[in-house]
Amino acid sequence: MSLFEEMEAENRRSAQPLAARMRPRDLSEFVGQEHFLAQGKLLRRLLMADRLGSVIFFGPPGTGKTTLAQLLATESHSVFCQLSAVTSGVKDVRDVLTQARDRLSTQRQKTLLFVDEIHRFNKAQQDILLPDVEEGIVTLIGATTENPFFTVNNALLSRSRVFQFYPLSEEHIKKVLLRAISDKERGLGQWNVKIEEDALNYLARTSEGDARRALSALEIGVLSTFEDPVHFTLEMAAESVQKRIVQHDRDGDSHYDIISALIKSIRGSDPDAAIYWLARMLEGGEEVRFLARRLVILASEDVGNADPAALPLAVATAQACEMIGLPECQLNLAQAVTYLACAPKSNAATNAIYAARQDVQEGSLVPVPRHLRDSHYPGAKQLAHEGYQYAHEYPDGIVAQEYLGVDRRYYEPVDRGFEIEIQRRLMFIRAKLRNGGVSQKRKSEELESE
Repeated sequence: MSLFEEMEAENRRSAQPLAARMRPRDLSEFVGQEHFLAQGKLLRRLLMADRLGSVIFFGPPGTGKTTLAQLLATESHSVFCQLSAVTSGVKDVRDVLTQARDRLSTQRQKTLLFVDEIHRFNKAQQDILLPDVEEGIVTLIGATTENPFFTVNNALLSRSRVFQFYPLSEEHIKKVLLRAISDKERGLGQWNVKIEEDALNYLARTSEGDARRALSALEIGVLSTFEDPVHFTLEMAAESVQKRIVQHDRDGDSHYDIISALIKSIRGSDPDAAIYWLARMLEGGEEVRFLARRLVILASEDVGNADPAALPLAVATAQACEMIGLPECQLNLAQAVTYLACAPKSNAATNAIYAARQDVQEGSLVPVPRHLRDSHYPGAKQLAHEGYQYAHEYPDGIVAQEYLGVDRRYYEPVDRGFEIEIQRRLMFIRAKLRNGGVSQKRKSEELESE
């Protein structure tokens, strides 16, 4: 490299943000993802055996997907080629594959092709990769923030191993920050930064597992302070962290994952977790009608008759949201979420309708008992559609007669909330119906034989 080329490279490096300059240079500097990259874990074993193959990296931004792909190219002695599925078309893909084939044929040089946001390739674009992936012309690493089992072509997915990246822990983030503070070559070592412990903890916590965000906040704080040494305080950390735009794609994984967390937190009777997930969805711009509808469903599905007031409350919440909208209707949603979370739970009604419908779907069709059939037309008596006993004319409003014609139970109240009272009353009702059902069944059989 000539003197001018070295100067140009140095100028480019100096213009890079701290997060780019602090990218790990080898696997020993890579932080996080120990569940598949630590010694003895799968990806490390594949790399050591030179059997990397094609893989899909799935996880949130800032967790090291691109960086690890570059490191794997170096470790496997491969040429690193990168495409973005957002800006690259079929021609770009074909060009890279042609070059990879030529490189392997003439120089015995392997190619690692990194496709960022591979979920944005359509099926045809993903299919183009298949032959060269199968033949080993390229080692494909596809990165995606969306669940690949929903967004990546099954044919391509079946030829790849999926590695899920998790957000970095606070300890991971602090390690990255301290390395950047002490590194004089690539980091902020020349500024002589003295960071307070609470400021370090604040940056690690508010970055939410994204190393880029933490490093960017650190760089902003240091470069905007004209003192030596730089005393990085909690106040500086708070000023350097800009209000985050909550990552919430209403059509993507975060939508389904967070609403799942909300529903399961309410079902699990944890109002604190439930209110947090509600806040996440509201901050992410989730549609209020969607949230209200889900609460109406949950009121019957998971609370049911254990608290009969749950459904009216959920319906009233949906109506209130329609009337007043955001931001005020967040109060209605918060009331409903906390009430439903603390309410006694029962899925007995849910289980009952599922079981009954399954019987119907499987062909267990029961004929309507004669005494329950419509008798409001001439000739009903001739068809023996009579014998119905009017329940209101009997003590307790219960008459001992057959209503189904077969011995089948669907609704079984639980020992929680108001269903305890329902269970007690139902035992009385069923005993009375059972005692009268035998004679009613005999009467029906006699009418059938006539």
